[in-house]
Amino acid sequence: MSCRLKTPEASIEDPWKKMNFVIKTMPQVNFLEKDYNVKDFGAVGDGVAFNTIAFEKAIKACTSNGGGRVIVPKGKYLTGPIHLENNVNLHLEDNAEILFSTNPKDYPIVHTSFEGTELMNYSPLIYAKNKINVAITGKGILNGQASIGNWWVWSGAKDYGWKKGIPSQNDPTNREVLVDMAEKGVPVSERIFGEGRYLRPNFIEFFECNTVLIKDVKVINAPFWILHPIKSNNVIIDGVTIDSHGPNNDGCDPEYSQNVIIKNCVFNTGDDCIAIKSGRDADGRRVGIPSKNIIVQNCKMIDGHGGVVIGSEISAGVNNVFVENCVMDSPNLDRAIRIKTNSKRGGVIEDVYVRNLEVGIVKECVLKLNMFYNVYGSQTGNFIPVIRNVSLENVKVKKAGKYGVWAEGYKESPVENITLKNVVIEKADSVYLLKNIKNFNFINTYINDKKVESIKN
Repeated sequence: MSCRLKTPEASIEDPWKKMNFVIKTMPQVNFLEKDYNVKDFGAVGDGVAFNTIAFEKAIKACTSNGGGRVIVPKGKYLTGPIHLENNVNLHLEDNAEILFSTNPKDYPIVHTSFEGTELMNYSPLIYAKNKINVAITGKGILNGQASIGNWWVWSGAKDYGWKKGIPSQNDPTNREVLVDMAEKGVPVSERIFGEGRYLRPNFIEFFECNTVLIKDVKVINAPFWILHPIKSNNVIIDGVTIDSHGPNNDGCDPEYSQNVIIKNCVFNTGDDCIAIKSGRDADGRRVGIPSKNIIVQNCKMIDGHGGVVIGSEISAGVNNVFVENCVMDSPNLDRAIRIKTNSKRGGVIEDVYVRNLEVGIVKECVLKLNMFYNVYGSQTGNFIPVIRNVSLENVKVKKAGKYGVWAEGYKESPVENITLKNVVIEKADSVYLLKNIKNFNFINTYINDKKVESIKN
């Protein structure tokens, strides 16, 4: 059984009306009309001077006086991490670029998260913890400066320079130790990582925040996950461009978060374009906050492992996901819509609604629903997941790769209540791969010019 909070939208039966209700009732950021230019606090935009203290002073002055905009004017500003405060809008003017240090020693240890497990680790490049009414806006660039020469080599992936001899995140003293700590119930405050552990920081993380806006900025060269609202509510991401092809460079990862709108964005990534999360294994079950009311509209997905993905860190569950009016197209985009979990993760993933997609090329399949996701070796446990109530409507696809649809469930927990309506896939090597499914409905759906019949058991 899924555990849901009784909320006003829960009484609305039509899913798209439910989505509209969430949009109309979300609070919006609101700032005083006061500007605090970082140059007035000592910042130098020459790409060389170190501006961490100047950013800190400008943000402190802004929040202390009731809030407003912290202005980053034209220029290149090298800095360490930027920590936002209440009622602050970090605004990048045209031709402004913030260059983030690649020296780990510049990043203090804070309460954060790595791949769905909370810990004490390097600060995200931009970080807000327990804040309200915060924003990042403007036409400027946020440049993490990550490359094979610094953060990316920590991933352990041969494409990113692991042969240089730097230990990777897969080293037994790093990621696996963190996961083991969570399984054993070690308090987060005692999961202290940082120097020598090689776990890369998130780029932009809003942790336990309410009423957030990220608008118009371009984000490049990220160390790790890029936009990461965690345990946050009422988040709007609008008109953002993500262009970063490093390891684990997910574009946007809402985790344990509710009421999140991602619209008018472009994703060109080294991992999932959008990946909706809710914690890994024991840590996800400890927190127990499902991600819900996640809305994706009018976005373009180019390279990535998936266009809109749910999982794999999904133990607290996900429900009420709405995707509409998106374009997904690249020979380097593996899937359009994907749900990935396993019996270590568990989780109830339900009520996922997708409509009006234009898909050019995807490498593997259009829709993949998989309960046997197995990155990092054996992922067999005692938490059988649930995937149900997924709908795709009005989807046009040029080329789908191996399969039109790929769904694999358990005998005791089949993938169930899946509907494809008015879906046309012009070319796929095979129509589908389906194992342990129930009530799979194909309505006016054609793959390889042949109408596909529904499967009820």
